[in-house]
Amino acid sequence: MRAIRSPGTANMLTGYPARGPARRLNGNVGRSSRPAISAGRRPAASKTVRQCGLSSCACCSVACSRATPAVAYAARPKAAPGDRGADTHDRVRADIIGDTGTVTLRHGGRLHHIGAGRTHARTRVLLLIRDLDIRIINAATGELLRQLTLDPARNYQPTRRPPGPTKTTPRKRKNPGP
Repeated sequence: MRAIRSPGTANMLTGYPARGPARRLNGNVGRSSRPAISAGRRPAASKTVRQCGLSSCACCSVACSRATPAVAYAARPKAAPGDRGADTHDRVRADIIGDTGTVTLRHGGRLHHIGAGRTHARTRVLLLIRDLDIRIINAATGELLRQLTLDPARNYQPTRRPPGPTKTTPRKRKNPGP
């Protein structure tokens, strides 16, 4: 929508005085139709009226400024590559712990075997991986089975438990012997 001008008023978009019949009606006969700068005076500060009629609007500032498409395009903020140094590599993987109690995971083009323990053999698990930090979670119960930091130099990531069955306290006998 264009701004509607009444006869005898200055052009609000350019700041130039009215021309033609409107100039004669306004009493500007004999004066220059050029801005006041040519006469050595500064023109009065005028608000630019936008297409929507407001002096400033956030909704259509580029559209209302009556700029060419090239100027409007250049005025818009452009996408640029950001800092990718703080990015992490996150993955979620569903797997089943093997008969030997290990889960395999590929990292950096190499296959790593992560020990979870034979007690969890054939258990469905979720692996939550963020860079080198790994969490193994039981998919049915949500129990955290293991949390570790992957050592890329090793193929097998041991559980750090001593080999053999877990030690339990001995049972008390119902009938103690003589």
